[in-house]
Amino acid sequence: MIILPAIDIKDGKCVRLYQGDFDRLTTYDADPVHVAQRWQDAGASWLHVVDLDGALNGYPANLEVIQRIREAVSLHIECGGGMRTLDAMQQMLAMGIDRIILGTIALTDPDLLQAALQRWPARIVAGLDARVGRVAIAGWRETSQVLATALASELCASGVQRFVYTDIARDGALRGPNLPALQAMQAAISHISQGGALIASGGISTIDDLQAITQLGIEGAIVGKALYTGAIDLAQAIQLCEREGHAD
Repeated sequence: MIILPAIDIKDGKCVRLYQGDFDRLTTYDADPVHVAQRWQDAGASWLHVVDLDGALNGYPANLEVIQRIREAVSLHIECGGGMRTLDAMQQMLAMGIDRIILGTIALTDPDLLQAALQRWPARIVAGLDARVGRVAIAGWRETSQVLATALASELCASGVQRFVYTDIARDGALRGPNLPALQAMQAAISHISQGGALIASGGISTIDDLQAITQLGIEGAIVGKALYTGAIDLAQAIQLCEREGHAD
């Protein structure tokens, strides 16, 4: 399983939110580039970068910072937050970002999602963020009535190859991952596509959490707050959990 350290960017700084609440924000470093270099030094192969201002505004807002991260490390990078036009996606990919995560439009604009999949099928990731199993959009400010598992099945059938699933109630709370929800999501994807891949996010607070996710056969796990508080040592986690080979 691949461990992806998370770098969330707000106003150019590396921050973490508690349960997606922008009023409950902790700043961990004024320069996210320093953080990216630290995770590279610890042995990471991927970074998970989120432009929180972009998610709120509906367009990328921290491109200069993301560009500096890209230039400073040799890691693979997946990035999300505000990419709601093909031009914005193209700009991110042209910058050297390996994969882009599309959240809100996966639910609200299926035509745009299809256009992105036609252009870059292997580089599009659907980010499904859920409260009590239902998909949240617009920077987590709105919760729809759509079940995350149902949307995952639908998107998988339409060509999405990889998903990031975040349980918002667990995110930044260090309460452990929602293993039943992850298992249900994995089942929904694999029922449609044997090649579909799932990356878990939200609540991971210990090495045991990571090992439990590994047992589900999930491709990757995003770790945020637990790395910043020191609850998980990234180098140790990589040594224990990552199998040979890396995600495409």
